[in-house]
Amino acid sequence: MGKNDAIYRAVTLGFSPCPNDTFIFYALAQGKIEVPGIRLNVLTRDVEELNSLVIQGSLDVSKISLHTLGYILDSYVLMDAGAALGKGCGPLLIAMPGKDARDIRRVLVPGIHTTATLLLKIFYPHIEDMVVMRYDEIMPTVASGREEAGLIIHEGRFTYSSYGLTALADLGELWERETGLPIPLGGIVAKRSLGNKEIRAIREAISESLRYSQDHFQEAWPYIKEHAQEMEEDVIKNHISLYVNEYTTSLKEEGKEAVMRLLKIAQDRKILPSIVAPKDWII
Repeated sequence: MGKNDAIYRAVTLGFSPCPNDTFIFYALAQGKIEVPGIRLNVLTRDVEELNSLVIQGSLDVSKISLHTLGYILDSYVLMDAGAALGKGCGPLLIAMPGKDARDIRRVLVPGIHTTATLLLKIFYPHIEDMVVMRYDEIMPTVASGREEAGLIIHEGRFTYSSYGLTALADLGELWERETGLPIPLGGIVAKRSLGNKEIRAIREAISESLRYSQDHFQEAWPYIKEHAQEMEEDVIKNHISLYVNEYTTSLKEEGKEAVMRLLKIAQDRKILPSIVAPKDWII
């Protein structure tokens, strides 16, 4: 039987075109790995658009910024596979040379619901004027002098100096210094309404898809490079090696603690609504 038959349940799967996501989801997106009884409808979008779609309840399974998790725990669970956590990989506050973070009042941010923006609010509460711009447009805009500062994520940490920019602060470093934990940037969530059995099956398929790319990197490379568009090859590879790590396979206790600490700090500072995480917040 084909996947158009009624025995298959259609599930929407969203992830970003960033190399770590396309590396993880290559085998699933290309049909190398299947989830029994499920037909995946793949959607590739910028992470902030995915955040918004999940907040609206429009996607069944999706990559999100872990900031967003604080708004959706009543209807979604976090999967213990495919997450982006780590050390030395946090967002950077950048500007032209000669600026001081204490004097910055207006910052371009890659999305209201990104973890980067949440960290900016935590560590620099005096910055209240945040203007949303696509993450790949922030560096050239600041370099042009049209805006004084920007918050960069993803591969930006490898390329900002080529724009003549300087890093005023490494928010991941500030997080690690304060908590001693890896910085929780992104994760994969699933709608609770899918049911635990199907969520676990999808989680296992994501894990299998990750292993497939690890074992067949050269095969996955054209797909990754196509979605990365104008990134140089060494930048793409550095991106994958930084954001696909031990926590991508499983959050482990340290990763779970990091996620909960992020949400707790944000709730204590009235940045996120005060909600109690359900006991089954992760599968």
